[in-house]
Amino acid sequence: MTTRLEPGAPAPDFTLKNQDGESVSLGDLRGGKVVLYFYPAAMTPGCTTQACDFRDSISSLAGAGYTVVGVSRDEPAKLAQFRERDGLTFDLLSDPDADVHRAYGTWGEKMNYGKVVEGVIRSTFVIDEQGTIARAMYNVKATGHVARLRKDLGIDA
Repeated sequence: MTTRLEPGAPAPDFTLKNQDGESVSLGDLRGGKVVLYFYPAAMTPGCTTQACDFRDSISSLAGAGYTVVGVSRDEPAKLAQFRERDGLTFDLLSDPDADVHRAYGTWGEKMNYGKVVEGVIRSTFVIDEQGTIARAMYNVKATGHVARLRKDLGIDA
């Protein structure tokens, strides 16, 4: 059973490679608000929709003080292709062993086309300036999620 994080819990720290092979640590983002989202695979239809929704909302999110960061199990080279192909303007981080996924409760059993499989549970976390989980959203839908998140955070388009 996957342990899920709840609001008020400390956000597990991590250091992962981004699409350029550079190390990015959650601790480096402390002092600002972070939207950390986990998605199954770069360049798949649902993940592309979600990433492009974040891209299209980046001005309003950044204007409200949020840094957006995506995490998947893809290698940095694939993340670089994804970022370039879709004009993404935020870091995509590589967690090939799913260690960070496990720390956030985003790796585990899920239903996929009526079958129970083990994999990435599409999830989004809002982390406050002190590194505390402000919102933990599991099993989010790729389509419409970013608009709902902005609404929940009181951020206009």
